[in-house]
Amino acid sequence: MLKNRKLLLTALVFLGSSLIQVLAMNAFLVPNNVFSGGFNGVAQLLSLFGQQAFHVSLPTGIFILLFNIPVGIIGWKLIGGKFTALSFANAIFVSLLLIFVPIDPLTTDPLLSALFGDLLIGVSIGLAMRYGFSTGGMDIVAMVVQKRTGKSIGALMNVINFAIVLIAGSFIGWQNALFTLIGIYATGRAIDALYTGYQKLTALIVTTKGEAVAEALHKDLIRGITILPSKGAYTKRESETLMMVISRYELFEMQEIVHQTDPKAFVNLVNTVNVSGEFLDADRQLQMKRAAAVPKVDTVETQIEAEEQLKSQLEEVDKQQH
Repeated sequence: MLKNRKLLLTALVFLGSSLIQVLAMNAFLVPNNVFSGGFNGVAQLLSLFGQQAFHVSLPTGIFILLFNIPVGIIGWKLIGGKFTALSFANAIFVSLLLIFVPIDPLTTDPLLSALFGDLLIGVSIGLAMRYGFSTGGMDIVAMVVQKRTGKSIGALMNVINFAIVLIAGSFIGWQNALFTLIGIYATGRAIDALYTGYQKLTALIVTTKGEAVAEALHKDLIRGITILPSKGAYTKRESETLMMVISRYELFEMQEIVHQTDPKAFVNLVNTVNVSGEFLDADRQLQMKRAAAVPKVDTVETQIEAEEQLKSQLEEVDKQQH
């Protein structure tokens, strides 16, 4: 029953976030020549360029579709998983809606269009990521890069958004370009209000089933976990506090695992400004999962030999990445 409710909730959020994004684009941004950030903004620019340079009117949704198909396929091949599949499906669904839903402006004021349109875009992205997927586009690219290298593409996103503002200014005038800049900022604030926008988080999990929760987490997330003894100040009940650092793309999975193992667990998330030391990327996590699947050996000598073999495998992964 719980699983069916979660599936229904995910489906409703999927539909709701898609409709919100379409409303933002076709009722605010596109008709008023105010641009969104990321792939959506690039798609709007290409659509406008086609109209002005070649007198060919192609909906913004077509360009978003053309961007997301290869990105989704690459993301699925490199990462796979529920996040990529749902994000890809969401991007395709939104693209088709943008093509067939008529453009009908709710306002002709570019400032109102920038604020309301990009706030709605932020709400759409924030809701999607809160329930384990995204709206596609640069989010899939960000996930691939982050999981494969452990690095952020924040600088690349800033360059793309800055280029959108500059090109928009040369095409339609600097007033609308500056409104676009305001809108991009509004999107970021809306996302942060609904879902953490930070790359890494520290999770503090207070539970009476510390060992069980840690074991369940290690089946899917190869992250270091520190178990601290704790005690409730009011109830005086003994418990354990699990502390672990995760990437934002692992947040939904972590919460699901914890609540399935201990529904009464208390999870507190703290922004992690910087991590010093080893923070495993997807390749090293995969190596450790394979090593964990190997049956335990009987003697100390063979155990040491197995550990040395694992160490050499991890070093080889490091060499390939650098």
